Amino acid sequence: MRISTLAVTALLTLAAATAAHAHAFLDHAEPRVGSTTPAAPKEVVLFFSQNIEAAFSEVEVSDANGARVDQGKPKVNATTMRIGLKALPPGTYRVHWHVLSKDTHSTEGNFTFQVEK
Repeated sequence: MRISTLAVTALLTLAAATAAHAHAFLDHAEPRVGSTTPAAPKEVVLFFSQNIEAAFSEVEVSDANGARVDQGKPKVNATTMRIGLKALPPGTYRVHWHVLSKDTHSTEGNFTFQVEK
């Protein structure tokens, strides 16, 4: 039984170490990923799976022509990043984000949402 106990302890230790060094991934967003909104949102809010570093985290929102429609710098609070938007006409918008988690791992991604016509 001693070998089994050691094996279980080693697996639990490995699992804890892996969890401690996980990356910050996008959990969900508002507007939702791939959604169509009936009215133009005033901001994009991104929710991450871990705390992120404000100084090294960015988000850009652009229209179908690639023109930026976000305003100002993103605001970061623990696991949330938000950025204001200009007045958006109907169309498709692309959100591209890049974050550095508190454990120094970086992740990035993008998604689109649409504003109804």
